[in-house]
Amino acid sequence: MILTITMNPSVDISYQLDNLSINHVNRTNKLNKTAGGKGLNVTRVLNQLNEQVVASGLKGGKLGEFLEQSLNDHNIANHFFEIQGNTRNCIAILHEGNQTEILEGGPTISTEEIESFNEHFEELVSKSDVAVISGSLPKGVEPNFYSSLIKTCDKHSVPAILGCSNKALTEVLRGQYKPLLIKPNIDEIAELLGEQINEDIDSLKQAVSNPIFKTIEWVVVSLGSNGVFAKHKDKYYKVDIPKIQVVNPVGSGDSMIAGFASALINKATNEEILKKANTLGMLNAQETVTGYINLKNYDDLYNKIKIIEV
Repeated sequence: MILTITMNPSVDISYQLDNLSINHVNRTNKLNKTAGGKGLNVTRVLNQLNEQVVASGLKGGKLGEFLEQSLNDHNIANHFFEIQGNTRNCIAILHEGNQTEILEGGPTISTEEIESFNEHFEELVSKSDVAVISGSLPKGVEPNFYSSLIKTCDKHSVPAILGCSNKALTEVLRGQYKPLLIKPNIDEIAELLGEQINEDIDSLKQAVSNPIFKTIEWVVVSLGSNGVFAKHKDKYYKVDIPKIQVVNPVGSGDSMIAGFASALINKATNEEILKKANTLGMLNAQETVTGYINLKNYDDLYNKIKIIEV
């Protein structure tokens, strides 16, 4: 079983307008509501791959109920921890080829709720084969919180895949317990190291070999349309991907994370792992709906990916 964790989920609402008029009433019948959050994007892709997946994290209030019902409607197993606060809205207004976002800060989590969630998490992870921990942390949760979750994963010999950035990632890298895999993009890894990084092989090799990443088995650096550079133990790989028509890149990194989790749990080779993850990332980018993949196009893209050990 793959366990996904989304600590700061949202109800994502998109409104499509022909024109956005400031200081005027704007009306539309074109709207879409989905259960949002990086971990839930991962969950949806895993569900489409027919992997056994359980989604967890924090939820609260009527929006938390909507989130849970949305997952149930798609036959996605979930076991969220109930909090006193309300799950947040994230609103996107699509207008004239642009996207304007309004993001709520979300609930503040109490110390008691954090402690209770830790018990909830340990119960779930003890039954899991892989844990995927993704996204931002809500207010009230310390930046080192993911380190404590990874420690629990280690206690139960469950590998953890981490999809986060900024302080949460920095704290994990400073901690004693490390995830199996991280997937920063080139800008995020440059920020972590405090230095400029070019996309040439030598620069990337030097970056992922930094002592800060010691004991992390997989360090995967996303290069956008230029593919991926990856380090697995003492081996380095450059992944070249075909050119595609990008419709919506949001969630492509989450789809890649789903690919890594799926391939790892099925004991794939390094080449198969990298190909599957990159294929799913591209499939997501070809769709308007975040966290959706059209598997009819899977084989075509998979076979066009080139993995080069460097």
